[in-house]
Amino acid sequence: QMELVESGGGLVQAGGSLRLSCAASGRTISWSNLGWFRQAPGKEREFVASIVGGSTYYSDSVKGRFTISRDNAKNMVFLQMGSVKPEDAALYYCAASTPFYSGSYYYTNDYTYWGQGTQVTVSS
Repeated sequence: QMELVESGGGLVQAGGSLRLSCAASGRTISWSNLGWFRQAPGKEREFVASIVGGSTYYSDSVKGRFTISRDNAKNMVFLQMGSVKPEDAALYYCAASTPFYSGSYYYTNDYTYWGQGTQVTVSS
C-alpha cells in the first residue's frame, strides 16, 4: 500500500506562484507513474500533469505554466504552479499508479493511490 499526503496549497494571487508537494509512504514511488489532478466545485476531477519515468505530460490548460517533478530519493512529487489564473482554483490531488503500470497516464482510473487533496484558492 502507498499513502500520499499533499501539502502546499493555500491562497495565491492571480499571476502568482505556488508549489504543491506530495509525500509518499509505504512503498517507493520510483516505479510508479505520478500525477496531479484537480477538482473544482461542481466539476469532475480533471487531469493536470503527470510524470512517467522521466517524461512529463500536461493538460493544455496548464502547459507552459505548471511543472511536475519527482524526487525518488525523498519519495516525493511536486507541482510548481506559475502564472496562476482564477480558473486554477480547485482541490488538487496527488496520485500514483501501481508499479510498472503500462497503461495511460491521463485518466483517474490509471491511478491506484490518491491523497486527500490540498486546496488552492486564487484571488483576482
